[in-house]
Amino acid sequence: MIRPLLLLAASLVPLSAQAGDAALGKKRATACQTCHGMDGLSKLPEAPNLAGQVEPYLVKQLTDYRDGKRQNEIMNVVAKELSDSDIANLAAFYSRIQIEILPP
Repeated sequence: MIRPLLLLAASLVPLSAQAGDAALGKKRATACQTCHGMDGLSKLPEAPNLAGQVEPYLVKQLTDYRDGKRQNEIMNVVAKELSDSDIANLAAFYSRIQIEILPP
C-alpha cells in the first residue's frame, strides 16, 4: 500500500524537480548543516531530520518554504534564495543518505 502511494507522490512532482544532482546538493547543503547537519540528522530539537526522506517530499517542502506557502521564520529566509535546481539537488542529496533504523 505504501509503495503505490510513494509512486503516486513521485508522479505529481514535475520531472525537472526529480532530476537533482546529489553531489551538487551536498555542496549546497553547507548552508543547512547548522540545523540539519551534513549527515541530515538534526542538531536542534526544532529542526527535522532530512536524511532518508523521500525526494519528492523534500522538493515540495522546500518549494513551499521558498514560495511562502509554508511558514517558518528561518526556513522562509533560507529557502527564498533557492532556485528550482538548488531545491532538486538538495532533495537528491538528503534523500540518498542512508539511515539504519534499529528497533528498541
